[in-house]
Amino acid sequence: MKEILIALKLLLVFTLRYFLIAGLAFSTFYVLFSKKMELRKIQKGNASHKDFWREIWYSMQTNLVFVLTALLILFGPIKEHSKIYENLNDYPLWYLPLSLVLALIIHDSYFYWMHRTLHKSWLYKNFHRVHHLSTNPSPWASFSFHLGEAFLESLIVLLVVFLIPIHPWMLFGFTFASLIINVYGHLGYEIAPSWYRRSFLFEIFNSSVHHNMHHQYFEGNYGLYFRIWDRLMGTENPNYLQEYNKIQKQRFEN
Repeated sequence: MKEILIALKLLLVFTLRYFLIAGLAFSTFYVLFSKKMELRKIQKGNASHKDFWREIWYSMQTNLVFVLTALLILFGPIKEHSKIYENLNDYPLWYLPLSLVLALIIHDSYFYWMHRTLHKSWLYKNFHRVHHLSTNPSPWASFSFHLGEAFLESLIVLLVVFLIPIHPWMLFGFTFASLIINVYGHLGYEIAPSWYRRSFLFEIFNSSVHHNMHHQYFEGNYGLYFRIWDRLMGTENPNYLQEYNKIQKQRFEN
């Protein structure tokens, strides 16, 4: 009974987190201020309400998979052999934010190669195609995965807890940050400031345009947080800079 209650609480937390972050983004850009945000829109027009409901439905299934993975890590035999630590004094306090950064770096590398593999014909047809039904994605698409892909997505947490020491707070912070960045990638609008294009950060980090182009053209731009793997492996869409510059010019010249 205790395990069931914990599972239900986790499902409630994960579901509320999804609806809070994705819902806030959706209501801001697609409902309340859609006219004011028009110049920020990457692709013209919006997906249909049927598409939004499909994205939410698959995201709820993904949340269920994520809950099962969390239960396995936090309360199963895996925890004894992982590098999760609960005593804050086991590592210096400065290591807390560093562990979060390391987790994001590990995740980006895992995601790039997993994502690129899912574009192989059989895997794409049977698993990844569900996510690509969102050709003009909305924030609701951030967790819209086939159950098989959701399982592969969840494995990153197992990888992180076995590779680096991490406190449960930072583990939760990692999944929280991952969702926020995922929602930004699927936002459908570019919100980066004008100075961002001229900074060194642009050479490292992805943008909403970057991931939106992956949904629009189906190939290339496989990275999640960073441009690094795409640039190293030659898989970045060759028109990315042109598309990014176009949307920013449209925004700021008007």
